[in-house]
Amino acid sequence: MEYGEYFNLLGFDWARIHFVENPGMAFGAEIPWEYGKLALSLFRIGAVFFLIYYIGELIKMKVSFGLLISFALILAGAIGNILDSAFYGLIFSASEYHGGLAQFMPEGGGYASFLHGKVVDMLHFPLFEGKFPAWMPMWGGDHFEFFRPVFNLADTSITIGVLNIILFQRSFFAADEPKETALDNNENTTTNNESKTIEEEATPLTKEDAAATDSVITGVKPENPKLGNLKENIDPHSPE
Repeated sequence: MEYGEYFNLLGFDWARIHFVENPGMAFGAEIPWEYGKLALSLFRIGAVFFLIYYIGELIKMKVSFGLLISFALILAGAIGNILDSAFYGLIFSASEYHGGLAQFMPEGGGYASFLHGKVVDMLHFPLFEGKFPAWMPMWGGDHFEFFRPVFNLADTSITIGVLNIILFQRSFFAADEPKETALDNNENTTTNNESKTIEEEATPLTKEDAAATDSVITGVKPENPKLGNLKENIDPHSPE
């Protein structure tokens, strides 16, 4: 297909295979910087390695199958876009906006170096179109189309994975807070139970025991009713 060429799917005007090339991120977004494409490709590669590691950890944690599928979809989409940007520019000549088919493995090499190629997009669903009302600021009278962006299967995979996590797997990321609260409650309960046990096991001191304790602290013998009120200074470390 030439650049910009399209055909309808199953005869529907709102479902098309539409060949365009995406120079940057998903749905045609682009980083406006000289090395933006390279930075994006390196970020994708880093994200892929992180996702592989994280999915391995999730498998060890025995999380739900739905959460694993969600992250697997995101990983697959990221790998798909990396493959396009890494090799597509090496094996094809540039697709001209004004017509002409790209050549596979051209003699002079492809149109871009490694990791600088564009990503091919082909899915287009212009469900409806029209014009903004004339009274609307900025866009009044302009033509609009929904859904305008052209995307690919990798974008679809990433989007479905992210939406599934947001809509159906949020409980996994909120699971740590209840666990910590439960641990705190258990610790408080254990401490309270220990305090009650100590209070229950404690035996009240008799008058004789209390007097003996005071004598050790003050160094003064307690009063002996048989000897009157005689008090003597004693050595608190003496065995007597």
